[in-house]
Amino acid sequence: MAGAAPEHTSRAGPALAATYEGDDAALLAKIASLVDVIEIAPDSIAASDGVRSALRRDVLDEYQSVADDVDFVAHGVGLSIGSFDGWNDDYLRLLDGLFERFALRWHSEHLALTRVAGENVGTMFSLPRTDEAVDLVCARVDRIQRLYGVPFLLEHVIQLLPDPPGRHSPAGFINAITARTGCGLIVDAYNLECDAHNQGLDIDAFLDELDMAPVREIHLAGGVERDGFQLDVHSGVVAASTLALGEKIAARAPNLGLVTYEFLKEAVPLIGHDAICAELARVRAAFAP
Repeated sequence: MAGAAPEHTSRAGPALAATYEGDDAALLAKIASLVDVIEIAPDSIAASDGVRSALRRDVLDEYQSVADDVDFVAHGVGLSIGSFDGWNDDYLRLLDGLFERFALRWHSEHLALTRVAGENVGTMFSLPRTDEAVDLVCARVDRIQRLYGVPFLLEHVIQLLPDPPGRHSPAGFINAITARTGCGLIVDAYNLECDAHNQGLDIDAFLDELDMAPVREIHLAGGVERDGFQLDVHSGVVAASTLALGEKIAARAPNLGLVTYEFLKEAVPLIGHDAICAELARVRAAFAP
């Protein structure tokens, strides 16, 4: 496997990253001139034969075309690190393929489950905040940290369902995992706003309780509201409130290395190339020292 990436020189402040999921060479050329890092979602650049998935070689070649100018991180969706009956080994095969092709700064996954009894549920559900869930996740984090020689980060997801019974607070649950495993964290400012809107999360109390030392990355995105529910759908520009929250998080995160503007491939025609580039410049300016 390729191992850790030699970092490209970044401008002052945390490095800037953007999502890119392939099939738009013009967009890739534009964002590669504006960012330090490109975020690769292995699940999103894979094709399946109905049995196993494999990374698309044409998209890997697109990334290779800008490899002299940017670094890469991997950000997965499908590992399902919290499933009671085991995680998704098919996702790990995709990650293996990505590491074989590129040196990654780090890789990350969502602190969630996407599979139940071996079936994909089509979304990401947060985990019950119990000691049993902490034990399960920590064992899997330890295993994945042994598999790859770069840092591993976890990202909290929005709470789609009412809170199940559990011993830990939202921040306390995360703290228990990072304290035991030493893994890093992604704090998603938009996800926090979704939980505040949908579930009444006290964001200030969450940040006061969260151990900020493991925070290596901040995610920013813009989404939509449907029937009063704020959805974690990365389909727009970053709201002023989200950007301000990201800046507040950054001020508390002594080891922050990366700020990522995320958008779905399907949303690119809605947002437009020019607006995406303008957002990247806006985010860069907001996090400059």
